[in-house]
Formats: sequence, structure tokens, C-alpha cells
Amino acid sequence: MLDGTRVLEVAGGTAGPIAGMLLADAGADVVRVEPPGGEPDRSEPGAAMWDRGKRSVTADLAATAGRRRIEELLAGADVLIAGGPPAPLAARGLEPRAVCAAHPHLVVLHVPPWVAGEPWAGGGESHGLLAALAGVALRQASWDGGPIELVYPHVLYAQGVWAAACAVAALLERDRSGAGQAVTVSGAHGVLVTSSASVASEPGRTPRNTAVGPGGANPCYTRYVCGDGRWLFMGALTPKFQERAFAVLGLTSLLADPRVGGVHLRLMAPENRGWVRALLAETFALRPREEWLAALAAADCPAGPLEDREGWLDHPQVRAIGMRLELDDPARGPVVMAGNPLVLEGTPNRVPGPAPRPGQHDGQPGAWPPRRAPATVPAPGGAGPLAGCRVLDLGTILAGPFAGCLLSDLGADVVKVESPDGDSFRDLGFAYNRGMRSLAVDLRSPGGHRAFLELVRRADVVIDNYRPGVLERLRIDRESLSRVNPDVITVSITGYGEGGPLSADPGFDPILQARSGMMTAQGGDDEPVLHTIAVNDVAAAAFTALGVCLALARRRRGRGGQRVTTSLAGIATFMQCGELLRCEGRRPAAVGGRDHAGGPLDRFYPVRDGWVRVQAGPHDLPALRAAGLLPVDASDLEEADAGLARAIVGLTRAEAAGRLRGAAVPAAPARRFEELPDDPEVLAAELVHVLRREDGTPYRAAGRYARFSRTERRDALVAPGLGEHSRAVLAEAGLGPAEIEELVAGGAVVEGPPLVVRMLDYR
Repeated sequence: MLDGTRVLEVAGGTAGPIAGMLLADAGADVVRVEPPGGEPDRSEPGAAMWDRGKRSVTADLAATAGRRRIEELLAGADVLIAGGPPAPLAARGLEPRAVCAAHPHLVVLHVPPWVAGEPWAGGGESHGLLAALAGVALRQASWDGGPIELVYPHVLYAQGVWAAACAVAALLERDRSGAGQAVTVSGAHGVLVTSSASVASEPGRTPRNTAVGPGGANPCYTRYVCGDGRWLFMGALTPKFQERAFAVLGLTSLLADPRVGGVHLRLMAPENRGWVRALLAETFALRPREEWLAALAAADCPAGPLEDREGWLDHPQVRAIGMRLELDDPARGPVVMAGNPLVLEGTPNRVPGPAPRPGQHDGQPGAWPPRRAPATVPAPGGAGPLAGCRVLDLGTILAGPFAGCLLSDLGADVVKVESPDGDSFRDLGFAYNRGMRSLAVDLRSPGGHRAFLELVRRADVVIDNYRPGVLERLRIDRESLSRVNPDVITVSITGYGEGGPLSADPGFDPILQARSGMMTAQGGDDEPVLHTIAVNDVAAAAFTALGVCLALARRRRGRGGQRVTTSLAGIATFMQCGELLRCEGRRPAAVGGRDHAGGPLDRFYPVRDGWVRVQAGPHDLPALRAAGLLPVDASDLEEADAGLARAIVGLTRAEAAGRLRGAAVPAAPARRFEELPDDPEVLAAELVHVLRREDGTPYRAAGRYARFSRTERRDALVAPGLGEHSRAVLAEAGLGPAEIEELVAGGAVVEGPPLVVRMLDYR
């Protein structure tokens, strides 16, 4: 896919190396530039995976010889991956826009820790500080409603995946224009990718109440302990599944309770969720887990067991889908790690080599042959790097639709193809459906099926996240669509991938959180924790966008369309890549606990108006004493932790963060998502868009998911109403007015008004 593409990586941490790794998996020649002795992040266990398939050269960028070496490589590179705040990059001669000006053929992918500048002392990448500053920590459901330290750096993992997708999109645009550009995918953009629904809000509305317990606010979509003491997750998110679950549990009268009144949404209302959860808990406690799982499966209600993460890499399903890799690392010995969850049938990802030693490839490559500079650099436009790409998105609920939303932000023309009844999650999940047009069509009807095939004839990509077998029943599987359009790219997101004992099972994000051990790891020795972020769904969307871009790159080289697949099981493995990796001598992966706030000096501290996240260690004790934030006699971490807590508890967030910055200790205030629009830097970066409904009332939604210096999409993304664009889409496909009218009159196609955005989140 990316054979012949040259990537220069000057990025420490996690997100940048992951982006480079994914490009290397796709065939790019990735050269990582490290300081003499290697990057400090090599001590992270995950580095054995994130550096796989790359070459390593060392260069002192503060020295003339090192700078000259970088310039030689830049002249022949296609992509530069640069990490860190802009100021340190500029000091090393790597400020993104300046590099683009000097090398107009180059795509410069910048992955800073926040938006711009130095967000905390030192400015280094930090998932804990990012989660605090952006609102992620205070969005996690808990017992007391305070911020939660997540033991997985999910935002950084997603940032790396999305950054790789954006880089390939920019390369595709370069194929047309001949010119590169600067692309920014910051830690804040990683937050948007993982938390779009949480960013959506209304001005002046009371912040969400997260003190709902570690299982979340929905008693039908949470985990329960069974009669044998083992936990399961019941995924009855929609009314259809709730009714099936209640029948299995013998609670069919629950919906008729006057407090619910037959309205499914009232089950999670604050005044009801407690007694509903208690009733369900009492019922699950009557029988062992396997009996309940069998009964729920027979009723076709999503459910799954909670397991420990230590065994996930050895699960037969993980092995069957190729997500368990074994490599012989030159520094670490045998390493077991996660594979790549993208499967491109026409151009498979290559089997990677191990991570190199620092400087293993000094002396090679020699300078790459220089790339030709474009004769002219096109003026900035507002269409996006994927302008002209036509996508049909059959996805429902979350992963599939959100993939379309991300591709839309990259400039693709995406049509949400949904049934006449509509996607059951389209109102609650409007944040994941933005940027698309809606065609509501009955694919089971002869007329609707014919109309869809006419759309396929003109499409570049078709995305689905149907359960196994549905595509074949609807006669829209890969074989059927390729007969209509041999060059079409089809992308399928499934629960468990193809092959293995679970391949036929339906998959839902939290069920994979449960099976793969995410919930038990976050809960530690307390109750398992449902991650409020739909970790696997949102990452599947980002991986789907990457798969689409890679398949388009392959097709542009004259190799035609192909089938692309990914799975939530594969994603759940990748999204624990640093924690699951095994090698001799690695330190244990982090686990959480009850309302986990972190560890001594590296945790959330209460202050007068909320919390601050501090990231300190033993090396910071002298500076903290000098700043008056520790007793002079504090001699160990526990004493220092208690002393710092006493010193800042009476300060405001801003005061505490300022005092700590003055001591050169990284710290950030813990903010809520609702506070982001009050940050001028956030608004200036278009991380949040303030939009208006037809009646003029404002609401907020996620803004730009990435920044492109030359081809950034300019308009805001809005969600469509059911069938809002049915007639226009069918007309573009070549159907005449009479044929369209017949489809509408016969009910095969539905047309409707624009969506009225409603914030249906119960406080």
C-alpha cells in the first residue's frame, strides 16, 4: 500500500511512534531519529511494539552535523512525523510550517501533546494531564463523581491511529496536487476522536452527573455479578434488546411500572436507575453466570463475561484473527505483542520486524534520493484532502457511523444509508452522525435494492458494521457489489473478525471491554469499571478511516478495489497494546481501584474549586520544597504526598497549577467538557464549534478533528435528519423524478426534515 513511501519520525512518547508503526505496517520505510543513546520512551514496555518495523538512526539535533543529517533526509522523505510542542521543534529546526516552506513536497505530521504551546511544565506528552485538562477524567462514571485516573492511555492510542489516517489522506491529496502540507493531530484532537458525544453540550446546562457508580448510568447497559460470584456485562442498550433481556430475567412487567410508564428512556432517569439496577442485580444473583449468558444468547440479547486481561493475548479468538504476534527483539529477547487489527485482503499489512536498537542503522540509509518539489503550491482550499471521494455508510449505532463522520471531516462526500425506521441510535448518538447526508431506503425491497446498487456504481467506498450474514441476506456483500463496481472498496467492522470460535457472535464495545479485561484492570481489587469512553467503537472508526485511506492509496496505484475488515476484538487488543505486551523483565501494567485517582505525587489532588492533576516523582522533591509546597523534612513519597495535599487544598485550580509550574512540576487543572468552550485556545483551534438549531438556540459540538494547512474542510459538520437527502442522493445516482416518486410513494424510500438536535442525556 505504502511501498516506496519514506517516513522520517522525530517524535518521542506514544502517539507519534504509533502513527509511524502503522505506516511501517503498511509498507512505508520508516526511519526513527533518536538522540545518541536513544529516546527516553524506550523504557516503556509498549516501545517494543511501537518501534517495530522501523530503522533507527541517531543524531544530535543541537549539533550542526545532526541538523545537516536531518536536512538530507527531509529532502527525500514523503512524511515527517514530529512530536512535542512547537517551540522545542522550532529550536531544532523542525517547526512544521517552516519545514513545509523549505520542503514543499513534504507532508509534516505534527502530534503535539495539547493544542499548541506548552500546556504544562516541560510540555511532554502525558495522558494523565491531557485527560484532566480536556475533561476526560471528570467524565468517567464513578462513585463520588470526582476525576478518575484511567490506567489505559486510550486517548494517545487513538491519537496515533487517527494521525496515521490523516497522514495518508494528505499523501492522497499530494498525488493530485503535487504538494505537501502541515497536518496537526494533537492530543486534544485525540480527545475529540474518543469523546465526541461528551463534547456535545448546551450553554448553561448543568454538567453531567458522573456520581452514578462505576457501571455507568444505564442499568440495562452495565455489568452484574451472578450467583457464582462471576461478573457479566448485559448490553441491552436499545428498546429491542431491553425487552428481550427482561423476558429472559422474568421481569416483563418492569416497563409497565408506573414510574417507567412504558418509556424506555425512563429506565435510566435519576429517580429510577437505582431501583431498576437493584432489581436486576437481585435477579442476576439467583443463577450462575454461564446459565445467564446462555439464556441471553438464546434470546439474541448482547452479553458477555468479564475476564482478566492477562489471558486475552492467548484467547483462541485473538490468535485466530492474527492479533497475537511473536517477535525476537534484539534488546529484549522474545516479545509477544498485539498485531494490526486492519485486514486489507488485496494488500495485507506486512509482517513487521522487531524494534531496532538505538542507532542500529547509523550509516544507512544514506540520504534518500531527493523528491521533486512541486512547480507551484496550490492555494489553500476548503474541501478537505479527500474531496471527491464518495462513501456510502451503512453503519449503525456508533463505530460505522463515526467512521463516516471522520471521513467527512477529511472531505469525503458521505451518505448515511439507513432503513426507513432509521438508525436506532441516531438521536442519542447524533454526535457520531455529523457531516453526512441521509438516505433512508429499504434494501429488502426490489426497488430500494436497485436504487442502492446505482449508488454503488458511482461510489468509491461502502462501509458497514452489520452482524455476520446480514450482507449476504441483503445481497450487498463484497461479491455482489464488485459485480456492479469492480473498483469499489468495501469495509466491514465486525465484533470478532473472521475465523475462530466467536466469529459468528455479535460484538458490542462494552462486551469487548469485558472480555478483554479492560473493566477488571480499571477496577483493580474493587468492582470492575465500565469505561465511559466507548473505547473500541471510536478506535474502530479511526482504524476504518485509516483502512479506507490505505485502500484508496492502493487503488490510485492501479490495483483496483478490495475488501477491508476490522473487528472490535482486534481493536480491544490494540487498545491495550502497551499493557498486554510481554517480554522478560517488563514492569507490571497499571491497575486501578475504587475511584482510582492515581498514586503518590502522581495523581489528582482536591483543591478549593475542584481538582488538579499533578505529575511528580522523587526527583521533584527538592523543587517542591523550594517552592514551599512540601515540608522540609518530608523524606519519602507518602509523606511528600500528604504534605503536597495539605499545601494546595486551599488554593484554586489556577493557583495550584501556577505554583506547581513555578516549581517546574507538570500539573493541569481538572476541567469538565462543558468548560472547553470557555478556553480561547480551544475555540481558536476550532476544537469546539458553536452551532444553532433552526429556532436559533445554540448548542456545541466537536469541531475539526485535525488541522490541515492547505486543504482543511471549512464548514461545520451537522447531523442529518432521517431521509433528509433521499431525493437529492437518488437524483445524483441517475434516478429520474418519476422513479424516485414511485420509491417514495411505495415506502421503499423515506424522506424527512432536518434533524432537531436534542441533548437527551439524563443528569
